Amino acid sequence: MTSKTQKARFAGLISGLLLVLASLIAITQKGIVLGQDFTGGYVTVIDLPKQTSQTEMQNKLAELGVQNARISLQNDGSWRVFQTPQSTDETHVKQWIEGLETQWQASVLDASYLGAQVGNELIEQGGLAAIFALLSVLIYLAFRFEWRLAVSASIALFHDVIVTLGLFAITQVEFDLTVLAALLAIIGYSLNDSIVIGDRVRELLFEDQWKTSPVGNTIDQAIKDSMSRTLITSLTTLTTVLAIWWLGGAGLNSFAMALCCGILIGTLSSLAISATLPQFLGLSFNNYLKEESEAAKQQLAEP
Repeated sequence: MTSKTQKARFAGLISGLLLVLASLIAITQKGIVLGQDFTGGYVTVIDLPKQTSQTEMQNKLAELGVQNARISLQNDGSWRVFQTPQSTDETHVKQWIEGLETQWQASVLDASYLGAQVGNELIEQGGLAAIFALLSVLIYLAFRFEWRLAVSASIALFHDVIVTLGLFAITQVEFDLTVLAALLAIIGYSLNDSIVIGDRVRELLFEDQWKTSPVGNTIDQAIKDSMSRTLITSLTTLTTVLAIWWLGGAGLNSFAMALCCGILIGTLSSLAISATLPQFLGLSFNNYLKEESEAAKQQLAEP
């Protein structure tokens, strides 16, 4: 008989698969908006003497010939204008800044430029770092767990990364180096709960009362045994990240957003995906029994 816990895990597994599908569609259709770190470009931070809406700011910049710029309001009330090297040049940036200073008495708080070549190098290095992290984790899982648990933890890990990227595709928040750092942190954090629950499942399988019990019941018990630890770890980490999101300023918003998503999705995937898939893959105590060789069996049969 299927327990309520197992039904909840099955529902979570289906929801996780749907989230991955939705994320892949969003990434394919809308794409991920790469920030200045990866594309290069001009970033100008402007302070205006009066309150201005997003629409007014866009219209005024359009009058000054600013096209295809990404405009965002910072926490301190200043405006951030980002333009790629393909959409403008240094001369044009100076022209529209002078126009804002003359017409709206704006003041420039910061102006910086990052070359596209540096951006390409960061894309390459960041991609290699992410691949290295994933491969290292997969190798670790292959040696640490029985293959059913290892495969399930790996799938949960990819689920967390894809869903987090899907969130950035849907919201169109810029993907910069801080977000990449958050993704690498998510890879490690997400794996933590999966390892704890997987270890507890393995321990229970060796106990006499669970050897012949349905593996679904064993997994339910493992989750119950580790639930308090999982919740305490997730809530304390989430509290810290929310504080960064609230008080860290605009530069850390995307970083905190990625970590919040990773913590929430990672905790759910550890319970619904990493712990549930082994049940469908046929995990049991027998998987840990080593088959005796024919020579050993013959020796035991001798008087």
